[in-house]
Amino acid sequence: MHIEFTQADESHIDEIVALVNSAYRGESSKKGWTTEADLLDGQRIDTESIMATLAKENATILIAQDEDADDKIVGCAHLENHDGKLYLGMLTVEPTLQKKGIGRMLVNESEAFAQFWDCTHMYMTVISARTELIKWYEKLGFRNTGEKRPFPYGDERFGIPKVENLEFVILEKKI
Repeated sequence: MHIEFTQADESHIDEIVALVNSAYRGESSKKGWTTEADLLDGQRIDTESIMATLAKENATILIAQDEDADDKIVGCAHLENHDGKLYLGMLTVEPTLQKKGIGRMLVNESEAFAQFWDCTHMYMTVISARTELIKWYEKLGFRNTGEKRPFPYGDERFGIPKVENLEFVILEKKI
């Protein structure tokens, strides 16, 4: 596998939507360790939200493509500059390719974007119940800020909760 990174454009939208939904929801997501299938049903992302992200001047979607597999997208991340802090979201790796270092490479490439955009910190929101994922991010230098944000119950664009009391924690890393 030979991974190359680039910024997504409109030609990548359908593949990104399929990848992200397959990695977080439903049976396909259970092939990897980052599944949210026990917490949420429904979609993780949709075409409209990807298009909206790509249209923003201060945002991009970083994609990891396997050059040995006809440039198939095997990972992605949403990056957005918020006043000198880089938001890192939607970090996704194809479930059957998880634990092969692609996620770590995506985080490293995201840090390079942060530096290019003169950001001093990176931050993300993670569902607090995802303790294994939070520990993984902590190994990469992120720390839990103690700040919490509510889950958007009632907005099916973010999924259909299977459990109560979902909330996000904010993780941050100094660049």
